[in-house]
Amino acid sequence: MAQKKAGAVKKGDRLEMGGETLVVEAIEISNISKQGTKKCRIEAKKSNGEMIVIIRPIDYPFNVI
Repeated sequence: MAQKKAGAVKKGDRLEMGGETLVVEAIEISNISKQGTKKCRIEAKKSNGEMIVIIRPIDYPFNVI
């Protein structure tokens, strides 16, 4: 299992979060926010088909399978 920063995650990557495997469906990177960092909005699908949205700073590390 490797780690990728949120800004380097691509569509189709498989992320491991909270003991579940998520497949990235879309990613959007925002401009610099009030806190001074860019944010990533990641839309991912759980194994049961449920879509979730994850918002993290671009340097947040994800476990990629």
